[in-house]
Amino acid sequence: MHQARQHAHQHAQTRTRERRRRVAHEAARLMAESGYRDYHQAKLKAAERLGIFDDASLPANREIEDALREYQRLFQREHADGLRQRREAALRAMEFFAGFEPRLVGPVLEGTADARSPVALHLYCDDFEAVPRFLEQHHIPAETRERRLRLDRERAEDFPVWVFSAEELGFDLTVLPLDVLRQAPLSNVDEKPMKRASTAQVRQMLAEEEISLFERS
Repeated sequence: MHQARQHAHQHAQTRTRERRRRVAHEAARLMAESGYRDYHQAKLKAAERLGIFDDASLPANREIEDALREYQRLFQREHADGLRQRREAALRAMEFFAGFEPRLVGPVLEGTADARSPVALHLYCDDFEAVPRFLEQHHIPAETRERRLRLDRERAEDFPVWVFSAEELGFDLTVLPLDVLRQAPLSNVDEKPMKRASTAQVRQMLAEEEISLFERS
């Protein structure tokens, strides 16, 4: 009797894992092909399409991100070229904004960027007016916005954002105080400290990609 219950439990777990995998891959397809930008929205739409409604079968955002990366690698050949183009543009922008301790964040760093993804940078400065002054000095027309970021489990604050276009790409600059350099804000994907890369790390990443491409050719 106990063995039968254990077998039934294992079977149920396997079935739930399979459903999570199916929902993650369908959500990834929706994000890649239909322009969904929000993991939660894509997840609910995917579950609805597959007729799966129990919460246990809904994948975590990070599972969807992994599935999206796999989907892009398998089905979107132009993805690698577009990603490299954005990372190279990110490096040039980071060198341009060197005085603001820039960090690359978001899909361009994570490897899930598509044709609609801007190059997202965090700039660090205690004088929030310094970035718009710098943009104005270099005749870069930019629009201002605001973004709410969670600094930790207890604190969330609004920060200024500047967006502009260059090299036929969008750039998205969030301006943060210098003390935030010590601890990254929490990611809205998995609520862990978001991944960030310095100028040196982006340069290293591009160099490693170059070596990898050379070895494959």
